Amino acid sequence: MIRHIVMLHLRPDHDAGELSQIMDGLAALPMIAFHHGPNRDMEGKTPNHAYGFTCDFKDLEALATYAADPVHQGLGARLCAQCVGGGAGIMVMDLEV
Repeated sequence: MIRHIVMLHLRPDHDAGELSQIMDGLAALPMIAFHHGPNRDMEGKTPNHAYGFTCDFKDLEALATYAADPVHQGLGARLCAQCVGGGAGIMVMDLEV
């Protein structure tokens, strides 16, 4: 299984309603599980990344299908607009679990 982890460095003036709509859109895409929420940063290692989400996929092929999906790409563009520096404000990790 692949766990896709995304951490967001949101702009101070980001639109919370838009972020909520983006999360709803991502949750509707095909995947095993989707979770999102504010980063509590208990260890103080990611203070700039106030929000994040995880998606679980069966395998790398399923993740690649998700990445190429035009709906995902549109939501990703909207998400970039909410982050400091656009795409540079998004940290992504793909763990094989």
